[in-house]
Amino acid sequence: MKKLIIMLAFVIAGLSVNAQKEKIELKLSLRDGNVVSGTSSSITVVSLNTDYGKLEIPVKNVSSLEFGITPDNDNKGKIINLIKQMNDPAEEKRQAAYDELIKMNIGAIPVINDYIYGTEYQPSEYTDYTPDAAFNEMKNLYGVDESFNDKDIVKIDYEYTMGGTFALKTISLKTEYGLLDVPKEKIKEVEITYCDEQNGNKAFKLIASKHISGNENGGWLNTGIKIKNGQKININASGEIVLESLSGNKYTPDGSVSNPSSDYESDESNYCGSAYPSYGNVVYKIRDDGEAIKAGSKYSGTAKSSGALFLSIYETVYNASNTGSYTVKVNIK
Repeated sequence: MKKLIIMLAFVIAGLSVNAQKEKIELKLSLRDGNVVSGTSSSITVVSLNTDYGKLEIPVKNVSSLEFGITPDNDNKGKIINLIKQMNDPAEEKRQAAYDELIKMNIGAIPVINDYIYGTEYQPSEYTDYTPDAAFNEMKNLYGVDESFNDKDIVKIDYEYTMGGTFALKTISLKTEYGLLDVPKEKIKEVEITYCDEQNGNKAFKLIASKHISGNENGGWLNTGIKIKNGQKININASGEIVLESLSGNKYTPDGSVSNPSSDYESDESNYCGSAYPSYGNVVYKIRDDGEAIKAGSKYSGTAKSSGALFLSIYETVYNASNTGSYTVKVNIK
């Protein structure tokens, strides 16, 4: 019996170690303008109910989640009735309808939108308590902009999008300040980074349509790795990308071109073991304001400063039509 208990203990410990090798890092942009970052162990797949069926998407393939506003169809009749009451000759009735409407949940917003911009709507002749004013007040209250969507959207591998309704109602986030449970209706967008820490390595994916050093809006991937001056940095990268910004040439992490176009001009920094980055290279920097350093397909070096490690693909011009990706494994000692 004692041997069995000991064996079970080792199995459980092994499962715990394996679980820790995979980490999901989340960056939540909230509707009130705040941003919260942390990790989650509760999300392994993203369930999306679509018009064509239910999708179960492994979280490691998910780049981001955009949260739409699900219409409150259960209260649709009540919402429309309150809107109609704002055309009542009695001011107190108009005010009562207005006050009740703006206290409703966020799901009332798309219902109001569809009705007041529909063919059945008759604008009120009164200007004190109007459906348009209630609509704008609710959008301000819940932090909803003009471009809101009534569908949730998942982005897969930074390239493919699908709309529907997420099954999740809250996101449990482990932060440096403790565990937070954030309701879906308070979230505008979630950026997801999946890290596979097998054998002490952390694996990241650099997407050519996003992670370009010349892209000033998210071109550098924050790995979440904190490096100290003097630590050893080992980077290995593989994959192939197409840079439409460079005549649609195909590149590998070391900067080599596999199908140069007729107007391709070779980059001398590719040769003679140059330390300077060339187009298509995997590059890294320490701190957001750090200098881009060439990593290529295989790199080993020593950190000369301390801070967060960022990764990107070297190219000075950003083109969202780029395709492909690099898989980058990082080991810090």
